[in-house]
Amino acid sequence: MPPTLAGIMTELGRKHTLSILREATPGLYLDGLEHGEILLPGKYKPEGAAPGDMLEVFLHHDSEDRLIATTQTPFVTLGKVAGLEVVGIRSGVGAFLDWGLEKDLLLPLREQTRTVQKGDWVVAMALLDEVSGRLMASMRLHRHLHKTEPAYKEGEAVDLVVAEETDLGYKCAVNHVHWGLLYKTEVGSPLVPGDEMQGYIKEVRPDGKIDLSLDGSGYSRIAPLAGQILKALETSGGSLPLHDKSDPEIIRAEFGASKKAFKQALGTLLKDGKISLTEGGIQKATVPSRNGGSRSGPSHSGPKRQSR
Repeated sequence: MPPTLAGIMTELGRKHTLSILREATPGLYLDGLEHGEILLPGKYKPEGAAPGDMLEVFLHHDSEDRLIATTQTPFVTLGKVAGLEVVGIRSGVGAFLDWGLEKDLLLPLREQTRTVQKGDWVVAMALLDEVSGRLMASMRLHRHLHKTEPAYKEGEAVDLVVAEETDLGYKCAVNHVHWGLLYKTEVGSPLVPGDEMQGYIKEVRPDGKIDLSLDGSGYSRIAPLAGQILKALETSGGSLPLHDKSDPEIIRAEFGASKKAFKQALGTLLKDGKISLTEGGIQKATVPSRNGGSRSGPSHSGPKRQSR
């Protein structure tokens, strides 16, 4: 359950579960604890909501800078990183980003790393302006990421947001708190800043730098992928036009895995006698049945990868 409101300077920009105090013409008034009543405009009132009920709401400032609640879910919350579209420019002030709420999120000039134009997409973090106490966006991720010691384990699943492309690969925000690098050799098709996906820790170097992968490690990666390959063979009638020399992008599109992981899974299946290689691809092996005929080998389908 989301936390209750504890401090306006730290909890603005997050979701909270608050109780309904009363209903009036403008909408529902919620108990903001030491911050008094907070209005949830009538257009956001859930059907059947009444005084005494608890509501999960997001807190922000409206166009008149009043603390207000909404049942809408923004594209980014306090301390998180996301790709957002520039929908307006105000000379001398900054840009305005669409973050899924009626009032756009300000990206001040001082928080921009390049000149942005309407229609651009930027990767930014939602923060509190220390002077005004209002929510704002910042493209200066280097000021806010990697401030704590990375304590990840090899193969650990993490949330990634692509921030920028480099010669080596893609710099990503890891769990919104660290920098990591996803090498191009780990990626089957090009990524763009703002892409969000699940990734894995490949290595944390002695200097704290993090190498990333889009595949897990060890058996936790290979066993489910091997199951997917067997399942695909069953569905396709026992053969697939794929092998260890197939194009990486085709493999990624079919199984959501890197070519390296695919080859490892094929090796495991070959070793176990569950598939055989043909000129055109791979074929599911058959084993003798008790009555002298043949039957397909055993199949164990692992969990599906999340689509990106």
